[in-house]
Amino acid sequence: MSSPLQPYFEQGYLAGQRFVLGIPRNAAMGMTGATLSSLAGSSLEFRDHRQYEPGDDLRHIDWQAYARTDSLIVKIYREEITPHLDLIIDGSQSMAVKGTQKEGAAAALLALFAAAGARAGYSQAGWRLSDRCRKIPGGNRPPSEWEALEFTHKGGPDGPLSAFKPRGTRILIGDLLWETEPLTVLRGLAERSALCLVVQLLSRADVTPPLGKALRLIDSETGAIREIQIDALAAKRYLDALARHQQAWSDACRQCGAQFLVIIAEDLLEEWNLDELVVAGILRTRSGGAVGAPTGNH
Repeated sequence: MSSPLQPYFEQGYLAGQRFVLGIPRNAAMGMTGATLSSLAGSSLEFRDHRQYEPGDDLRHIDWQAYARTDSLIVKIYREEITPHLDLIIDGSQSMAVKGTQKEGAAAALLALFAAAGARAGYSQAGWRLSDRCRKIPGGNRPPSEWEALEFTHKGGPDGPLSAFKPRGTRILIGDLLWETEPLTVLRGLAERSALCLVVQLLSRADVTPPLGKALRLIDSETGAIREIQIDALAAKRYLDALARHQQAWSDACRQCGAQFLVIIAEDLLEEWNLDELVVAGILRTRSGGAVGAPTGNH
């Protein structure tokens, strides 16, 4: 589709070609394009033996072992699962504030993760987060082909996120500037996931208030207007509040077993330094080195 975000999709796609999405640590590598869960299943990948218990599948009895020992032994297999990636994008209006690069950086990150996932054999689903999570039409295709990537919602999610495929990798991208309690969102997002990553995508303006300026602020979520003079005290209060908000998300992620990462939109698009994602094991490179800005026509 033709979109003002197309150059950002292209940058993210090019960057993603230099990576593969990391297989979660709690999943073993299986066949090409598949992982193995730690649960007993019915694939042909043998794991171990154990004593028979009532209710076990009789097809898994090791009859050769029974002939030798006169004891019922069952074979345990590991379930083969196709790795799956859920990409969840914050659809709130604050993601598309004029004068910032959050919208473009969000598009680039979606394309990056989708491309890296495709290289690792992941299936994919795209989701838009507003009052709740809704599947994006065409979300199994590259993000540049999604049919409903828009930032129009006022406010944050009303409740927990759910309905995701079990044992998948889930990546939430948003500025998280909601009043919603982090644990309310994260419990459903992280539950039964193989890996859960929360990316707080902020603009430079979000983290660097302009000192010495009188501003007329319009809340992008509610439309409320407020006049404010940004002096040193006001800036400190704002930054302290932002730090508390980020700490609340970081603590909630830790409690739910998710990973938390802050990315500044303008820095991402200028430098394309993705070392933190590599160190965290989210992305892997064949060379194992750092990756700079993608090349190509943007």
